[in-house]
Amino acid sequence: MSQPARRTATTGRWLGVGWLLLILSSGLLAPWLPLPFPPAVPDLAHVAEAPAWAASPAHWLGTDPQGRDVLTELVYGAQQIISISLPAAALATLVGALAGGAAGFWGNTGLRLPWAGWLGGAAAAWWGLALPGRWAVSASLVGLAGLAWWVGRRSPGARPRGWAVPLDSLFQSTLTLLGAVPRLVLVLFFAAGPALAAPQVVALLVLVAWPEPARQVRAQMLRVRELPFVDAARAAGIPPARVWYRHALPHACRPLLATAPLSLAGLIGLESTLAFLGVGRPPDVPSWGNLLGALQQEPGAWWILASAGGALMLTLVALQQLARQVAKRD
Repeated sequence: MSQPARRTATTGRWLGVGWLLLILSSGLLAPWLPLPFPPAVPDLAHVAEAPAWAASPAHWLGTDPQGRDVLTELVYGAQQIISISLPAAALATLVGALAGGAAGFWGNTGLRLPWAGWLGGAAAAWWGLALPGRWAVSASLVGLAGLAWWVGRRSPGARPRGWAVPLDSLFQSTLTLLGAVPRLVLVLFFAAGPALAAPQVVALLVLVAWPEPARQVRAQMLRVRELPFVDAARAAGIPPARVWYRHALPHACRPLLATAPLSLAGLIGLESTLAFLGVGRPPDVPSWGNLLGALQQEPGAWWILASAGGALMLTLVALQQLARQVAKRD
């Protein structure tokens, strides 16, 4: 790479990191920033007004069709990244890493559970749903089932009587089922109806986002489990579960460092799409998607498209640049 091209790449990388830091800091510090107007409070004297500093100098980026200040909504909309998209990406990566790592390490025959554990688990599920005060009863019975499983593993001849769990087949079937429906359609199916709270939106995003990291970790685990250091750990008598989470899983999760920014970018775009369609969060919650949704009422509001659309585009591009740099270093 020539010197000018290298300088341009470095400048773009630092600009992307700076933009991401600006978005995160503005979302965290929004309540303490000296913004001219509070969020979700309309200014009925200036409705759907373009930035005209001579006419309304307080509205630096104009107002939406409800009279809300675009700058305030833009700054507070960054909180959706911190409260919804970022936790959803982290949880989806964690769930996918655990599920894919377990399926790749144990396969269909490596994980064996004694009959006592299965009977205790079935009894815990049945009694927990049938009896009153089911949460307390379920907790106690699950503990008894765990104790039965522990005793069964240590009883003579327990391992041959154990039932091999077809973990990898269950994993592949689940991914096939989730992959048969587009992500947006699946989220719209569950989100249709009343407005959802932030934890519910996070759970929906995790539901549609965990298969991709799970596939990556499973593919890596199929290679890692055959490496010499894993065979040495097994030969040393280390329990399989400890070999999995202490030795094999950290190596299988290394590709997630490069794909985590892309996963976050996808969830930011998906959350903004839901808000644009009026699904999920209430319409009065400040969000970039809600700002873009105002274009349906005022198609000529170019200032809303330039501000909210520009912020969303720059954030997605910055995350893609970050993923590219992490992949190069890895």
